[in-house]
Amino acid sequence: MSLTSLSTTSINPTKTRVFSGTRATGRLHLGNYLGAVKGYLDLQNNPDFDCIYMAMDAHTITTPYDAHGLAQASREVVMDYLAAGLDPDKAVITLQSLVPEHMELAFLFSSVVSVAKMQHLPTFKDKVKQHPDNVTMALLNYPILMAADILIYQAALVPTGIDQEPHIEVAREIARRMNDLYGTNFPEPKRFTTATQYVPSLTGAGKMSKSVEGSSINLTDSLDTIRKRLATCPTDGGQGEVLPTTGGVANLLTFVEIFQGQARRAAYEADYLGKGLRYGDLKAELAEAIFAYLAPIREKRSALEQDLSLVDRIIKQGAEAARTIASATVAMTKKQMGFYGQN
Repeated sequence: MSLTSLSTTSINPTKTRVFSGTRATGRLHLGNYLGAVKGYLDLQNNPDFDCIYMAMDAHTITTPYDAHGLAQASREVVMDYLAAGLDPDKAVITLQSLVPEHMELAFLFSSVVSVAKMQHLPTFKDKVKQHPDNVTMALLNYPILMAADILIYQAALVPTGIDQEPHIEVAREIARRMNDLYGTNFPEPKRFTTATQYVPSLTGAGKMSKSVEGSSINLTDSLDTIRKRLATCPTDGGQGEVLPTTGGVANLLTFVEIFQGQARRAAYEADYLGKGLRYGDLKAELAEAIFAYLAPIREKRSALEQDLSLVDRIIKQGAEAARTIASATVAMTKKQMGFYGQN
């Protein structure tokens, strides 16, 4: 991406279309980058794919959020996308809410989905447990909006984790139902996995997540911040007869392998099984390695922060490109459903 020029990217109907996005809840972390964005980069650089990547700000409001910070959080996601290497000359990059056809198509889709179906999704049940005082229709309709996000671009492939498979199945069911009832031509999208890495949480349990306090390292964190975040990672006495396979120590060793290599991990494991492992030294060395790894992203991010007008133009231009096909899809759907004036 050139920081002095604007993209002329448009959506190519002859390629296999890919759609994915990230909720607009602030800056991206290592888990987002290694678990998703690196895969996005491979796809955008493959001439067989036509890629659309968005900050999903409409999805953000399905759970409690800061209305005053939403616009900035949305822009932060796009800036991190660009800093990580997503290129507006190779992919459409924008915000979900700037393509209002997503919401219109979601409403049309809601006419073929039962309330019972949505209530029984495991993802909905999980969110109800997390936010028992904020069980809204927006939350219930989250999978329908996600189906609209995908199908509005006739996307055949969705790079996402296994946890999103129930939502992809909803999208397939909606596509089949719409095609059977109204003769539309929606594809049945498939989830697929790119070459990514699992990044564990700093808390010692689960994967890195923005929603879990103390769990993550952001792509733009300073060395001091990385040191402080690693310092909170739980450890043990540093010595044992068997290597831990779960928890903070296991996660630290995973980080060592990702950012320092297998040989360094093996050396630390030998210390743990032998003379003992000094976690202060491990964490200090690991912080330096992570900071160095993220240096190119920080440099690009810094340049973008000096030219916010360029970021905003990329967002606007991406929205215009996305709306080209989104509006056509909505018009086709409304025509097939029998709405007035769609001939």
